[in-house]
Amino acid sequence: MAVRLPAPREPGRYRIALVCLGNICRSPMAHVVLASRVADAGLDDRVSVVSSGTGDWHVGHPIDRRAAALLTSEGYPADATSAHRAQQVRRSWLTEHDLLLAMDSQNLTDLRALGGDRVDGDRVRLFGDFDPLDPGAEVPDPYYGGADGFGVVLAMVERTSDAITAALRAELG
Repeated sequence: MAVRLPAPREPGRYRIALVCLGNICRSPMAHVVLASRVADAGLDDRVSVVSSGTGDWHVGHPIDRRAAALLTSEGYPADATSAHRAQQVRRSWLTEHDLLLAMDSQNLTDLRALGGDRVDGDRVRLFGDFDPLDPGAEVPDPYYGGADGFGVVLAMVERTSDAITAALRAELG
């Protein structure tokens, strides 16, 4: 059963923010993959995708070299990975974006704390809520592990991005 998206704040447009801890591994990988899927679906003129971290220690840093290498080897555009610079999520994103997707439960807790009473639970969710194989799954942080962890993340991100793109197609027509 497909998970439904919350309605767009602006008819015909959709804004998605992907959030992990430092914005150098999981959320930029998801950003590259989801943006690619959205473009392939012909929705990139109506859907914007950004990524960020809840922490500030990597602000300005590029995507993790292992994540970039894997994405490039799997055919994703190298310019999408080389252009990435980590940023920290801002409170204003809670009302500017239609959907904020946290990579794990701690990121979700941090987003909810950032917003306080302004958090709409339908708009701030786990990325894994859209995972067709394991709904509600957390995307594991591969930072301290080996290359295999990045492969696991990519597989989760690809299948979940496909499901999100299908939901965007249904929402936007």
